Amino acid sequence: MAHQKVQVPRESAGERLDRFLSKQVPGLGLERARALIDSGAVRIRGKKCQATRKLWGGEEIELERPEPRAAPQVSAEGPVLPVLHDDAALVIVNKPPGIVVEPEGRAASVVGLLAAQRPPFDVEGQALPGVVHRLDRETSGCLSFARTDVAAAALLRAFQEKRVDKRYWTLVLGQPPAQGRLEGPYARDPADPRRFTTRVPSARRAALSYEVRERFANAALLEIDLDTGRTHQIRVQLSEAGFPVLGDSLYGAPEARTHAAAQALGRQALHAFMLELPSLTSGQLIRVEAPLPEDFLRALAVLRGG
Repeated sequence: MAHQKVQVPRESAGERLDRFLSKQVPGLGLERARALIDSGAVRIRGKKCQATRKLWGGEEIELERPEPRAAPQVSAEGPVLPVLHDDAALVIVNKPPGIVVEPEGRAASVVGLLAAQRPPFDVEGQALPGVVHRLDRETSGCLSFARTDVAAAALLRAFQEKRVDKRYWTLVLGQPPAQGRLEGPYARDPADPRRFTTRVPSARRAALSYEVRERFANAALLEIDLDTGRTHQIRVQLSEAGFPVLGDSLYGAPEARTHAAAQALGRQALHAFMLELPSLTSGQLIRVEAPLPEDFLRALAVLRGG
């Protein structure tokens, strides 16, 4: 059992115990807070409480949280994940292409592999890493995970407050300007629910900046600086700007899918090469870089005439 004490501020007087805990304790949703209260794991002045109890402010809540539950349904079979950073709060890995982040059926996932290869984790009552940001199945590169509820909450705040720097490398068709910025509305495509688009009115915005790192015959290597982290964002914005990602089966033009470099790669040419974020233990910046995988290097060799 993990023991925790929570001080109730004066301004929380009159609030229900279950709702207060669900807001104040990271990883403790309303249902889980109620379950812990009903089990007798929550006490005030040594006495058990009811979920509906009204707080008066100033009291101390004692909370006992059970050890995280194992997740036997999550597959632990798969490749060893390259670890770029590991501490008591978070783990950053170099995600291989072709593996989903979160479990889907019996297939290998980064979450399942990491839980088996780099324990311990205790997030939302399970012995699984906390997912705060994601990469598509085919995208490789830097991906961070929280070890605890507190770390997950802190990491989420860092993303929301724009204190995380994410950079990608991608190969695109065409000859884009040396640098540029793409910004506009972002929403699911009403004509195809699998796709997203910038071409419909939406309150949600998407923004990125790019810089050409190397040019080839009718193709280019771009460095992408993401301002927002929308689903499929890089692929959508570059495609709709006229520079589709090579090998992109959903948004790429036929020439981008059949290009010799795309054939050598065998997937979309997108790699999260750098991640910089504040340490959750020391407060200093953590910066990691993920080397390009072999398939991306093969595609570059084709483009360079190798």
